Parts: sequence; structure tokens; C-alpha cells
Amino acid sequence: QVQLVESGGGLVQAGGSLRLSCAASGRTFSSYAMGWCRQAPGKEREFVAAINWSGSNTNYKDSVKGRFTISRDNAKNTVYLQMNSLKREDTAVYYCAGRPRSWGTCEYDYWGQGTQVTVSS
Repeated sequence: QVQLVESGGGLVQAGGSLRLSCAASGRTFSSYAMGWCRQAPGKEREFVAAINWSGSNTNYKDSVKGRFTISRDNAKNTVYLQMNSLKREDTAVYYCAGRPRSWGTCEYDYWGQGTQVTVSS
């Protein structure tokens, strides 16, 4: 069973930056794609970013392109989400996810518990 543990969330002012990390258990981490989804209060969970098993292919939600960067370190079983130029509308619980059923969606087999990101004006 794969376990995903996020860290790095918090409170930041608009225009600031945060880096989320997601540590995965298990020896098969490097064999599957990973991603990040988020859920704001009263809204459905939405896709944010995804990265394939090797890191050679990434995909982003349009509103975060140019501001967020997803990356992974397979030697450390960790995936990252660097978030720059944060906006109030980025406020949400961010979930790390593994092994997508459909690329560019929030259909994943594995999920973390989520980490809160709050952007203040």
C-alpha cells in the first residue's frame, strides 16, 4: 500500500511563494505519475499539476501555468510543487496524488491527507 504525506503548506501573503512536498512510501514510486489537486471551501476538487514517472512530461491547470512548477526526485520518493506569485484564489487544501487513471484530472489511486494553503491579501 502506498502512503503519501504532504508538508509545506501555510499562510502566505499574496505575491509570495510556498513549496509543497509529498513523501511517498513504497518501492514503486518511480514507476507512476504523480500530481497535485486542490479543493477550496464550497468547491469541487480540481486538478493543479501532474508529472510523469521520469519527470520529462508535466501538465498544469491554465491558471497556474508560469507560476507553479511540479517536480520529482525519485531517489527521495518525493514530489514537489513550487508555487510562486500566489493569489488569494489559490487558497485551498492541496492534495498530493499518485498513479492517475486519467491524465490531467483528479482521478488517482493514491491520495495524501492534504495540506492547507492560505493566501492573504
